[in-house]
Amino acid sequence: MNQIRVLPLENVHNFRDYGGYSVAVGGKIKRGLLWRSGEHGGASEADLSAIAALELATVIDLRGNGERAANPCRRPQGFAAEVLFHDGETAGLALHVEAAQGVINEAGARAAMQRLYQDIAFRPNLIPILKRYFAALASRDGSSVVHCLAGKDRTGFAVAMLHHALGVHRDDIMADYMLTNVAGNIDRRIAAGASAISDKYGAMDDATVRTLMGVEAAYLEATFAAIEQRHASVDAYLAEVLGVGEAERSVLAERFVD
Repeated sequence: MNQIRVLPLENVHNFRDYGGYSVAVGGKIKRGLLWRSGEHGGASEADLSAIAALELATVIDLRGNGERAANPCRRPQGFAAEVLFHDGETAGLALHVEAAQGVINEAGARAAMQRLYQDIAFRPNLIPILKRYFAALASRDGSSVVHCLAGKDRTGFAVAMLHHALGVHRDDIMADYMLTNVAGNIDRRIAAGASAISDKYGAMDDATVRTLMGVEAAYLEATFAAIEQRHASVDAYLAEVLGVGEAERSVLAERFVD
Protein backbone atom coordinates (compact mmCIF):
# COMPACT_ATOMS: atom_id res chain seq x y z
CA MET A 1 0.00 0.00 0.00
CA ASN A 2 1.20 3.49 -0.77
CA GLN A 3 2.30 4.84 2.59
CA ILE A 4 0.43 8.11 2.54
CA ARG A 5 -0.99 9.64 5.70
CA VAL A 6 -3.77 11.85 4.31
CA LEU A 7 -6.09 10.28 1.75
CA PRO A 8 -6.96 13.11 -0.68
CA LEU A 9 -10.70 12.61 -1.02
CA GLU A 10 -13.21 15.04 -2.51
CA ASN A 11 -16.12 15.01 -0.09
CA VAL A 12 -15.02 12.87 2.85
CA HIS A 13 -12.95 15.17 5.00
CA ASN A 14 -9.95 14.61 7.25
CA PHE A 15 -9.43 10.99 6.10
CA ARG A 16 -6.01 9.85 7.27
CA ASP A 17 -3.84 7.05 8.60
CA TYR A 18 -3.02 7.48 12.28
CA GLY A 19 -0.36 4.80 12.37
CA GLY A 20 3.37 5.26 11.87
CA TYR A 21 4.20 6.88 15.19
CA SER A 22 7.01 5.62 17.43
CA VAL A 23 6.08 4.08 20.78
CA ALA A 24 7.90 4.18 24.09
CA VAL A 25 8.95 0.51 24.21
CA GLY A 26 10.40 0.65 20.72
CA GLY A 27 8.93 0.15 17.29
CA LYS A 28 6.20 1.99 15.47
CA ILE A 29 2.46 1.66 14.97
CA LYS A 30 1.74 -0.24 11.77
CA ARG A 31 0.63 1.77 8.76
CA GLY A 32 -2.44 1.10 6.65
CA LEU A 33 -4.55 -0.44 9.43
CA LEU A 34 -5.83 2.51 11.45
CA TRP A 35 -7.75 5.23 9.65
CA ARG A 36 -9.76 8.21 10.91
CA SER A 37 -12.09 10.60 9.11
CA GLY A 38 -15.18 12.73 9.06
CA GLU A 39 -18.57 11.32 8.02
CA HIS A 40 -19.03 9.72 4.60
CA GLY A 41 -22.49 10.97 3.67
CA GLY A 42 -21.30 13.15 0.80
CA ALA A 43 -18.75 10.70 -0.58
CA SER A 44 -18.23 10.99 -4.34
CA GLU A 45 -17.83 7.94 -6.56
CA ALA A 46 -14.07 8.60 -6.60
CA ASP A 47 -14.10 8.76 -2.80
CA LEU A 48 -15.91 5.44 -2.61
CA SER A 49 -13.38 3.81 -4.92
CA ALA A 50 -10.49 5.07 -2.81
CA ILE A 51 -12.15 3.87 0.40
CA ALA A 52 -12.90 0.46 -1.16
CA ALA A 53 -9.20 0.06 -1.91
CA LEU A 54 -8.46 0.17 1.83
CA GLU A 55 -10.41 -3.09 2.31
CA LEU A 56 -11.86 -1.95 5.60
CA ALA A 57 -13.03 -4.67 7.97
CA THR A 58 -14.48 -2.40 10.65
CA VAL A 59 -16.08 1.04 10.81
CA ILE A 60 -16.50 2.62 14.24
CA ASP A 61 -19.06 5.40 13.86
CA LEU A 62 -18.92 7.63 16.93
CA ARG A 63 -22.03 9.55 15.92
CA GLY A 64 -25.36 9.05 17.62
CA ASN A 65 -28.60 7.91 16.02
CA GLY A 66 -29.78 11.42 15.17
CA GLU A 67 -26.57 12.33 13.39
CA ARG A 68 -26.44 9.06 11.49
CA ALA A 69 -30.04 9.46 10.36
CA ALA A 70 -29.39 13.03 9.20
CA ASN A 71 -26.21 12.11 7.31
CA PRO A 72 -26.26 8.41 6.37
CA CYS A 73 -22.91 7.22 5.07
CA ARG A 74 -22.47 6.18 1.46
CA ARG A 75 -20.68 2.87 1.02
CA PRO A 76 -18.60 1.41 -1.82
CA GLN A 77 -20.06 -1.35 -3.96
CA GLY A 78 -19.44 -4.68 -2.27
CA PHE A 79 -18.91 -3.01 1.10
CA ALA A 80 -18.51 -5.77 3.70
CA ALA A 81 -17.10 -4.02 6.77
CA GLU A 82 -18.96 -4.32 10.05
CA VAL A 83 -20.24 -0.94 11.23
CA LEU A 84 -20.21 -0.43 15.00
CA PHE A 85 -22.16 2.36 16.66
CA HIS A 86 -23.96 3.24 19.88
CA ASP A 87 -27.73 2.84 19.67
CA GLY A 88 -28.53 6.22 21.17
CA GLU A 89 -26.99 9.65 21.10
CA THR A 90 -23.27 10.14 21.71
CA ALA A 91 -23.14 13.92 21.83
CA GLY A 92 -26.59 15.20 20.95
CA LEU A 93 -24.75 17.51 18.58
CA ALA A 94 -21.22 17.33 17.24
CA LEU A 95 -19.00 19.31 19.60
CA HIS A 96 -18.28 22.06 17.10
CA VAL A 97 -22.02 22.49 16.48
CA GLU A 98 -22.81 22.39 20.20
CA ALA A 99 -20.06 24.94 20.85
CA ALA A 100 -21.62 27.31 18.31
CA GLN A 101 -24.74 27.88 20.43
CA GLY A 102 -24.73 31.46 21.70
CA VAL A 103 -21.31 32.19 20.20
CA ILE A 104 -20.92 35.60 18.61
CA ASN A 105 -17.20 35.84 17.89
CA GLU A 106 -13.91 33.97 17.56
CA ALA A 107 -12.95 34.32 21.24
CA GLY A 108 -16.31 32.97 22.33
CA ALA A 109 -15.96 30.00 19.98
CA ARG A 110 -12.52 29.20 21.37
CA ALA A 111 -13.74 29.38 24.97
CA ALA A 112 -16.76 27.19 24.21
CA MET A 113 -14.64 24.52 22.52
CA GLN A 114 -12.25 24.43 25.44
CA ARG A 115 -15.12 24.04 27.93
CA LEU A 116 -16.56 21.14 25.97
CA TYR A 117 -13.18 19.42 25.76
CA GLN A 118 -12.90 19.53 29.55
CA ASP A 119 -15.89 17.18 29.65
CA ILE A 120 -15.45 15.02 26.54
CA ALA A 121 -13.78 12.14 28.38
CA PHE A 122 -16.67 11.83 30.83
CA ARG A 123 -19.76 12.05 28.64
CA PRO A 124 -21.87 9.02 29.66
CA ASN A 125 -23.43 8.82 26.21
CA LEU A 126 -20.01 8.74 24.48
CA ILE A 127 -18.20 6.26 26.74
CA PRO A 128 -20.08 3.16 25.46
CA ILE A 129 -18.94 3.61 21.85
CA LEU A 130 -15.41 4.43 22.99
CA LYS A 131 -15.39 1.09 24.79
CA ARG A 132 -16.59 -0.63 21.62
CA TYR A 133 -13.84 1.12 19.66
CA PHE A 134 -11.13 -0.33 21.90
CA ALA A 135 -12.79 -3.74 22.04
CA ALA A 136 -13.04 -3.89 18.25
CA LEU A 137 -9.39 -2.98 17.76
CA ALA A 138 -8.38 -5.64 20.28
CA SER A 139 -10.43 -8.41 18.65
CA ARG A 140 -11.08 -7.73 14.98
CA ASP A 141 -8.58 -8.34 12.20
CA GLY A 142 -8.04 -6.07 9.23
CA SER A 143 -8.12 -2.32 8.78
CA SER A 144 -10.58 0.03 10.42
CA VAL A 145 -11.78 3.61 10.27
CA VAL A 146 -13.11 5.58 13.21
CA HIS A 147 -15.14 8.70 12.48
CA CYS A 148 -17.68 11.15 13.83
CA LEU A 149 -19.18 14.13 11.97
CA ALA A 150 -16.14 16.29 11.27
CA GLY A 151 -13.56 13.72 12.37
CA LYS A 152 -11.81 16.09 14.73
CA ASP A 153 -13.28 16.19 18.26
CA ARG A 154 -14.79 12.85 19.29
CA THR A 155 -12.54 11.12 16.76
CA GLY A 156 -9.56 13.18 17.83
CA PHE A 157 -10.12 12.19 21.45
CA ALA A 158 -10.57 8.49 20.63
CA VAL A 159 -7.37 8.46 18.59
CA ALA A 160 -5.46 10.31 21.29
CA MET A 161 -6.51 7.68 23.83
CA LEU A 162 -5.42 4.82 21.56
CA HIS A 163 -2.11 6.54 20.88
CA HIS A 164 -1.55 6.94 24.61
CA ALA A 165 -2.49 3.31 25.25
CA LEU A 166 0.09 2.21 22.67
CA GLY A 167 2.82 4.41 24.16
CA VAL A 168 2.97 7.26 21.66
CA HIS A 169 4.71 10.35 23.03
CA ARG A 170 2.41 13.22 24.00
CA ASP A 171 4.09 15.45 21.39
CA ASP A 172 3.20 13.00 18.61
CA ILE A 173 -0.32 12.58 19.97
CA MET A 174 -0.72 16.33 19.70
CA ALA A 175 0.88 16.46 16.25
CA ASP A 176 -1.61 13.92 14.91
CA TYR A 177 -4.49 15.80 16.50
CA MET A 178 -3.35 19.09 14.96
CA LEU A 179 -3.19 17.58 11.45
CA THR A 180 -6.93 18.29 11.25
CA ASN A 181 -5.99 21.89 10.44
CA VAL A 182 -4.05 20.96 7.30
CA ALA A 183 -5.44 17.59 6.15
CA GLY A 184 -7.31 17.58 2.86
CA ASN A 185 -9.43 20.36 1.38
CA ILE A 186 -9.68 22.69 4.36
CA ASP A 187 -11.88 25.29 2.69
CA ARG A 188 -14.40 22.70 1.55
CA ARG A 189 -14.50 21.15 5.03
CA ILE A 190 -15.00 24.54 6.67
CA ALA A 191 -17.73 25.41 4.19
CA ALA A 192 -19.56 22.18 5.06
CA GLY A 193 -19.27 22.98 8.75
CA ALA A 194 -20.42 26.54 8.22
CA SER A 195 -23.53 25.27 6.47
CA ALA A 196 -24.44 22.97 9.37
CA ILE A 197 -23.81 25.72 11.94
CA SER A 198 -25.69 28.43 10.06
CA ASP A 199 -28.68 26.13 9.50
CA LYS A 200 -29.01 25.78 13.26
CA TYR A 201 -27.85 29.11 14.65
CA GLY A 202 -27.65 31.59 11.77
CA ALA A 203 -24.70 33.01 9.90
CA MET A 204 -21.34 33.56 11.62
CA ASP A 205 -18.22 35.35 10.50
CA ASP A 206 -15.44 33.36 8.87
CA ALA A 207 -12.98 33.59 11.77
CA THR A 208 -15.54 32.21 14.22
CA VAL A 209 -16.47 29.32 11.92
CA ARG A 210 -12.81 28.47 11.34
CA THR A 211 -12.23 28.37 15.08
CA LEU A 212 -15.15 25.98 15.52
CA MET A 213 -14.11 23.81 12.57
CA GLY A 214 -10.43 23.63 13.49
CA VAL A 215 -8.54 22.29 16.47
CA GLU A 216 -6.14 23.93 18.89
CA ALA A 217 -3.61 22.38 21.24
CA ALA A 218 -5.37 24.02 24.18
CA TYR A 219 -8.50 21.95 23.50
CA LEU A 220 -6.81 18.56 23.86
CA GLU A 221 -4.62 19.87 26.68
CA ALA A 222 -7.83 20.76 28.54
CA THR A 223 -8.99 17.16 28.15
CA PHE A 224 -5.75 15.71 29.47
CA ALA A 225 -5.81 18.12 32.41
CA ALA A 226 -9.39 17.16 33.30
CA ILE A 227 -8.56 13.45 33.10
CA GLU A 228 -5.51 13.86 35.30
CA GLN A 229 -7.46 15.90 37.81
CA ARG A 230 -10.20 13.28 38.17
CA HIS A 231 -8.19 10.07 37.74
CA ALA A 232 -4.59 11.13 38.52
CA SER A 233 -3.36 9.77 35.18
CA VAL A 234 -4.50 8.90 31.68
CA ASP A 235 -3.51 5.29 32.38
CA ALA A 236 -5.93 5.18 35.29
CA TYR A 237 -8.72 6.76 33.20
CA LEU A 238 -8.23 4.19 30.45
CA ALA A 239 -8.45 1.34 32.95
CA GLU A 240 -11.20 2.68 35.19
CA VAL A 241 -13.52 4.26 32.60
CA LEU A 242 -12.82 2.58 29.25
CA GLY A 243 -11.72 -0.82 30.54
CA VAL A 244 -8.32 -0.62 28.88
CA GLY A 245 -5.85 -1.83 31.48
CA GLU A 246 -2.39 -3.33 31.14
CA ALA A 247 -3.65 -6.61 29.67
CA GLU A 248 -5.77 -4.86 27.05
CA ARG A 249 -2.93 -2.51 26.17
CA SER A 250 -0.61 -5.49 25.66
CA VAL A 251 -3.11 -7.02 23.22
CA LEU A 252 -3.37 -3.75 21.31
CA ALA A 253 0.42 -3.40 21.16
CA GLU A 254 0.79 -6.95 19.87
CA ARG A 255 -1.72 -6.24 17.10
CA PHE A 256 -0.61 -2.79 16.03
CA VAL A 257 3.06 -2.24 16.90
CA ASP A 258 5.99 -3.49 14.81
